[in-house]
Amino acid sequence: MIKRVEQKEAPEKQPGRWAAGTLIAAALFLCVSAVYVSGVKSAEVAARKRELPIYSVERDDKKIAISFDAAWGGDKTEKILDILDEFGVKTTFFMVDIWTQRYPDLAREVVSRGHDIGNHSTTHPKMTALSRDRIRAELTVMSDNAEKITGVRPTLFRPPYGDYNNDVVLIARQAGLIPVQWSVDSLDWKNQGVKPLIERATKNVKSGDIILFHNDSEYIVDALPTILKSYQEQGFTIVPISQLLLQGETTIDAQGRMRPASTTVPEV
Repeated sequence: MIKRVEQKEAPEKQPGRWAAGTLIAAALFLCVSAVYVSGVKSAEVAARKRELPIYSVERDDKKIAISFDAAWGGDKTEKILDILDEFGVKTTFFMVDIWTQRYPDLAREVVSRGHDIGNHSTTHPKMTALSRDRIRAELTVMSDNAEKITGVRPTLFRPPYGDYNNDVVLIARQAGLIPVQWSVDSLDWKNQGVKPLIERATKNVKSGDIILFHNDSEYIVDALPTILKSYQEQGFTIVPISQLLLQGETTIDAQGRMRPASTTVPEV
């Protein structure tokens, strides 16, 4: 009798213990899985966060900025400066160190006429292909030499080819430089003629826009007076980029638009 009872109870109790263990193991698995998935999602979110330069500025006062990248030739630069003087316009020249070394008198002339200078690297490389140390060197050497030549140290940085990643943006900020791109590309470097250049540079321009030109493009001298006249007729005031940027607490939205930090930005 005793043996039969033991044999009867054993099969009844064993499944209960097995089921409880299975439930505990399953619960532990789910907890671990949840933690793992949560960690993966957090990592993905962090990986997706992209550091952006400033492409444009949120303003409602009809101010815009034009800029010239100076990397190679210099024969049109003085004429550009004369045209800017005629229209009472101050702007920003982003210079490559190899350009300032070749044209130090022009670099000084840009500053003496009241224009801003920006850092456009030392050798005009694709910055994303460089190590962090090389990125720092590209920025530091240019800023140091520009200060020696002109007496002014750049505070703005535009990566060559508009090429950047998080390292480029963050290292520039660490070097005391504000990374800046553009919101209107004149495509003057394509040298397609005066009329296409004017149309691209003046169509759909908005307050807070930054327009990109090059100091050595083929038609810039012929097109610039009409472009500046168009901006002024549209009611825009043209200022250097440093004066276009907002002061105080700011943020940069997903489109690279600089806004006051208190501005509510819809999610995209």
